[in-house]
Amino acid sequence: MRLVKFAIAVFAFLFLLPAAGTAAWWASIDRPSSWRSADWSSSSVLPPASEVDGPAIFLMAARTGGLKGAFSVHCWLVIKRGDGAGYDRYDKVGWGLPVRKNAYAADGRWYSNTPRIIARVAGDAARPLVAKAEAAIAAYPYSHRGDYRIWPGPNSNSFIAYVLHAIPEMDARMPPNAVGRDFAPGFASLTIDRDHADIHATIAGLVGFAAGLRSGFEVHLLGLVAGFDFTRPALKIPAYGRIGLPPA
Repeated sequence: MRLVKFAIAVFAFLFLLPAAGTAAWWASIDRPSSWRSADWSSSSVLPPASEVDGPAIFLMAARTGGLKGAFSVHCWLVIKRGDGAGYDRYDKVGWGLPVRKNAYAADGRWYSNTPRIIARVAGDAARPLVAKAEAAIAAYPYSHRGDYRIWPGPNSNSFIAYVLHAIPEMDARMPPNAVGRDFAPGFASLTIDRDHADIHATIAGLVGFAAGLRSGFEVHLLGLVAGFDFTRPALKIPAYGRIGLPPA
């Protein structure tokens, strides 16, 4: 009985309290009432494509809309192929053919929320990664009508996680509050990143963990993530995200 009470107390302290606090904070913020009234315009977070030399890949994230925004960000990739090229943005959404190219401005706001650059690689380092990323986008297995499930996945963040897994050289880790990033097909999954920097384990995308140089140590529960980062010291707070140094 004591062990059960201790487990409940740990669960409440690590997951419930941070999630409830973040939800209360989110409820206090003035937000658009629907997607029709939201601002989807460019945020000017990215530099003009003409000012970026050579190819580049950017991992972007912004809080999503409605109540979901209390618990999760929406992630997308922006790719520039080379000198003279513009930006191409790739998202996954929940209607129609879910994988979209240039459906929004490259650094467009998401439900009026200003995006952040989570990770980037540019110049010669990005050159071999662009082709790999585009091949992964083309091969993504959940790109047909109906291939979207908001929770636990495959959703918008599951799509970006799939592409990033194909380009470990980018050394990018999605925000801990990118719900769906840890989705894996099947009941149970144990994977190691291609560069052996991380190990990931999950049961139905609901319970799991990640550990390694890229992730630090994380415990996953119902899409929420608690943990800490070693290489860029930070706490990972369920629903809220990171507190500490930025990931890149």
